Amino acid sequence: MDIETRVRRRRTGGEETGLIDLEALSPVAHVPEPSGRGPTLERLLDHLDPALDGRLPPNAYVYGPFGAGKSAVVRALFDHLAGLSTKVGDIVHTTTRARTPPVPSFVTVDTRIADSEFGFYHSVLDGLADEEVPEHGVGTTQLRERIHERLADATVGVVVAVDHVGEPGSLSGDRLAELFAGLPSTVSWLAVGRDPPSEVSLTEYTARSIQIDRYGRQALVDVLTARADDGTGRRVLAYDHARRIAEWADGNAHHALAAAFVAADRARQDGRATVSAADVTGAIRAVPRASVSLGRVLSLPENRRRVLAVVAALPADERTSVSTTTDAVVDDPSVDLSGTTVRRVLYELAEVGILERIQAEETAGKGRPPSRVEVRFPAVVFRRLTRRE
Repeated sequence: MDIETRVRRRRTGGEETGLIDLEALSPVAHVPEPSGRGPTLERLLDHLDPALDGRLPPNAYVYGPFGAGKSAVVRALFDHLAGLSTKVGDIVHTTTRARTPPVPSFVTVDTRIADSEFGFYHSVLDGLADEEVPEHGVGTTQLRERIHERLADATVGVVVAVDHVGEPGSLSGDRLAELFAGLPSTVSWLAVGRDPPSEVSLTEYTARSIQIDRYGRQALVDVLTARADDGTGRRVLAYDHARRIAEWADGNAHHALAAAFVAADRARQDGRATVSAADVTGAIRAVPRASVSLGRVLSLPENRRRVLAVVAALPADERTSVSTTTDAVVDDPSVDLSGTTVRRVLYELAEVGILERIQAEETAGKGRPPSRVEVRFPAVVFRRLTRRE
């Protein structure tokens, strides 16, 4: 970011009108040019550099804490490289210019969605094929065979980025290695996860590990102000407010963007075009410090998202126990599930940390005290993104 931009964002602007674009501040939206990750981008390019010379890079693992921007920078880079690989055939060569070597294909797989053998191979093939890959009427073996056929005549091959490895409900490191073992040798992969490589069993399968640290405070301020400005063309989020959110988020871009989203939503609901200090205070209170990724929540099956949408909108007195929560969810017309199924879903979501059961300290009767149900994600952002309100 240049000096002029930094100074402009600190200046006090005049009256501004218009609606705030919340999508730009969504913590699950990835931008083409992520802010504050220049050195990380260079390290990734160092690893992928052989691909630009027409050679496959070795397998690697990118890891770092939740909210460090791993997915944002890897996806942005792979999207750019994928566009480059499709353009190499259009390059005009002359007698004074060396022929540009072919570039591998670049494919991204999200294991929050592609969490099975079929889903994994389907995602890889979908990234390679120009035509739509059917989801029904085709088996896992057929998908794998089609990948082999697609790569049989490939000059270089393909580099596959596999995101969210080792998270609850996604593919483990060992499982990922097994799936890649079924693909041709012209496939290289870049796994992305939170845990160190030794904890996800990837050390023996990768030649390099690239660690990404949490955001520094100023870098996170730049992320917030850049996203806010990109979405509106106006100074919606003052520098001081962005700095306060960044200090609270402590290097977690997901939490920072969620808080900025909630603050902007509060201003928008009040008919204002700029965020106030009170909006920031309310937003920080509305984002759980132990929040799970909203991307993980939004990747759940539709019936579970419907249950969560109802739970997230319930007042506290309707979440005093799993039973009261179940009754409230069943009564909602948007949920077409039995009480038994809803109860099971609530317990399952609590087991994987998306919901939390907080046991009451005292009970009036005998037996185990009831457990209050709390969501472990920013409910306001979730409701807006799922268009509940």
